[in-house]
Amino acid sequence: MTTPLVLLFLGMGWQEIILLVLVILLFFGAKRIPELAKGLGRGIREFKDASKEIKSEISKGMEEDSSTTTTKS
Repeated sequence: MTTPLVLLFLGMGWQEIILLVLVILLFFGAKRIPELAKGLGRGIREFKDASKEIKSEISKGMEEDSSTTTTKS
């Protein structure tokens, strides 16, 4: 079994991962973890949507800028 690169980068072995999961389970409880994951997923989705919107606005602005400079020449 190969360990994901992120975990190798952090220097975490399987023992540390199990300990971390147990601590999170004790701290939040089994009922609360799915709610936290759902909220995290929504936040990530909103961030992605916002970044796509910003990229498209920048692209449109660059296209408008290049079209106005070519028509002025």
